Amino acid sequence: MPNKKGTGLLMVWADVPAEKEDDFNAWYNEEHIPELLAIPGILNAARYEAVKSGPKHLACYELESPAVVESDAFKNRPPRSDWANRASGPAIATTLISNVYQMIHPNELTSAIAGGDMAPALQIGRMDVGPENEDEWNNWYSGIYVPNYEKVPGVIRGRRYKSVRGTPMYATVYEFEHERVSESAEWEAQRDIDPSTARIRPMMTHADGSPGVWTKTFQI
Repeated sequence: MPNKKGTGLLMVWADVPAEKEDDFNAWYNEEHIPELLAIPGILNAARYEAVKSGPKHLACYELESPAVVESDAFKNRPPRSDWANRASGPAIATTLISNVYQMIHPNELTSAIAGGDMAPALQIGRMDVGPENEDEWNNWYSGIYVPNYEKVPGVIRGRRYKSVRGTPMYATVYEFEHERVSESAEWEAQRDIDPSTARIRPMMTHADGSPGVWTKTFQI
C-alpha cells in the first residue's frame, strides 16, 4: 500500500474576506488540491479550519520529502486558471503563510506514521529558539515534552519539524482524534509533569503567541 505520510510537510495558512470564502473553498477543494495530489511525492492532503487561534484556513500536504517542492513536476505546473486568478490565496488572502518542513522527530518514518490517514484535528505550534539553547531545547522537546503529551487520550501522535522554507524555525504538529483534546485534564497534567519543563519551555518564542487548533473540513 502506498505511503500516506512522508518526512516532509507543506503547510499553507490563509485568511480571506468573508464574502469570498465560498469561492475560495470551492476552488481549493475542486481544483487546487486535486492538481497538487497528482504531483509525484505529494502523498496526501486535507484542509482544516481554525477552532483556536489562526489563520482560519489551513491546507496540509504530506510530502515524501521536502525535495518534492523543488521537483520539475511541482515547479512546472500548468498556468493558473481563471478561477485561481479570481479565488486563490495569492489573489485574495489577507494573510498567507506557506512553509515547507523536514521531520526531525521521530528521526525516521515508521510504518505507523507512513500508513496513517489525515487526522481529524491538528494542534500546531510554530516557534523559534535561540542558538545558545537549541541543542538542550531540542533534546527536551523530542525526548520529554512530545512523548509525555502522546500519553494523553485522543492524541494520535506528535511530530516535530524544522523549516526548510519559511519562518519561524520549528513546528510541532499533534494529530488529534478531536479538537478538544488539549482542553482535557489529562493534557493539562502533562504540561509541567517533568521538572525540567519550567526551565526549558521559556527558551522558545511562539510565532503567534500560542499553539492553534484546526479541525478537518475536506479531504479527497
